[in-house]
Amino acid sequence: MSRALDQLFGRCRAENRCAFVPYLMLGDPDAGATLALAQALARGGADLLELGLPFSDPPADGPVLQRAAERALAAGMNTKKALKLLVEIKATTGLPLSLLCYANPIERYGVAAFYRDMAAAGVDAVLVADVPVEEVAPYAEAARQAGIAPVLLASALSSPERLRQIGSVGGGYVYATARVGITGQQQQVAANLSETVAAIAAGTGLPVVVGFGLAAPQHLQAVATAGADGAIIGSALAQRLQTFFAEGKADLAAAALDLEQFAQSCRAACVRPATPLRSPVC
Repeated sequence: MSRALDQLFGRCRAENRCAFVPYLMLGDPDAGATLALAQALARGGADLLELGLPFSDPPADGPVLQRAAERALAAGMNTKKALKLLVEIKATTGLPLSLLCYANPIERYGVAAFYRDMAAAGVDAVLVADVPVEEVAPYAEAARQAGIAPVLLASALSSPERLRQIGSVGGGYVYATARVGITGQQQQVAANLSETVAAIAAGTGLPVVVGFGLAAPQHLQAVATAGADGAIIGSALAQRLQTFFAEGKADLAAAALDLEQFAQSCRAACVRPATPLRSPVC
């Protein structure tokens, strides 16, 4: 089910680093730009792309990603168009793809059909951000039937019992939130991140990929040092892009170059110290 992800995390472990996972909103500011930006991130050293399916009411997203979703929806992005775009991203980058989405678009499309078509488009993992582990079984089963890893969220507040549930139902990796709340940028990573990562890894038996609040290369370095298997950076990328596409003044070439160079610095920051605080699961 998650062979591509297993291979990815195994390679990163052999290279003594965590995976660099940048996030893009599909269709922001339009489909062509998303494709070019995904290719730029691949050139910059991305290991895995996390891609957002835009939704009008995303409860886990902060204002930066909410605005990105609004721009994508205004440009006409929807699930069917996203599938076509995902095929192009997969074909031109060759990277594993993880989709972050919400339950409403899946239900409207049809749960089984959604996962089947996402698998055909090259998606390796799906996180349904507003469905808790207690209600995720139908989605997880459809994901497994399609060969997609059902990714679940965990945090420093997750109890041992909840982590056991996540480990038994989830797959691919666990998305560990670096802070409690919504996505967005923060000044520094929580001081107890290593303890959180260790607890989630031990409780679930899955690789731990940290997101929510990471905004700079030094944050990714802290995540790598904490022993996580991957680091996701999203709002900071969306904020950078917003400056290039403000007021309709699109400068795609400059945006792509900026993202590629920023990705290079992020990838370099994902190297672990000689003795990490935790041995990765993968």
